[in-house]
Amino acid sequence: MTTETTRSRKFKAILAGGIVLGVGAAVTLAAWTDDEWAEGIFGAGSFNVEGSTNGTDFDDHESSAGAAELSFSLDGGDNLSPGDTVAAPFVLRLDGPTSYDATVSLTSAAGGGDNTTALSYEIVQVASAGECTATATGTSVAPAGTALDSTTGAAEFDLTAGADTATGDPVTLCFKVTADDTLTQGQDTTAQWQFTATSAE
Repeated sequence: MTTETTRSRKFKAILAGGIVLGVGAAVTLAAWTDDEWAEGIFGAGSFNVEGSTNGTDFDDHESSAGAAELSFSLDGGDNLSPGDTVAAPFVLRLDGPTSYDATVSLTSAAGGGDNTTALSYEIVQVASAGECTATATGTSVAPAGTALDSTTGAAEFDLTAGADTATGDPVTLCFKVTADDTLTQGQDTTAQWQFTATSAE
């Protein structure tokens, strides 16, 4: 056997060994895998306050343009005179799907017209719409003598959500508006109030 032949055989042997090592490396890198996944589902509750001017027919009044029109009653006529007080109810409650109790605040008040400064208001909480009169008394929400464009001294009140899908207990507010001696004849005045309900944790 010549030296060249011996070298050739050794080269082939080393080459063959290299191929075997390469296959062995590929098998070593292979591995089994198995996955686990986790998921969370987060449901949001519902929260909605609705109002009624008679304690029976409730609806949403979510903007100044869609404000509920209170019906103020005046004994003996339709127009105010100095010293007159008129009253109107506004009933608030949480609707059936609502999941949380609420705290309600009187957040804004506005008046418009020539007799704005001649009129003041008061809000008291009464038992029902039928008990809202010019002489009604109850838990104060806004003190007597409050200017039409003011919420100074206003107190918060609570609304309670109903069980399951039942509506919450209603809270009746009695608005009382009084004219003073500066009332000008033949003028129309508007007043608007905004209530904001915040869900309780």
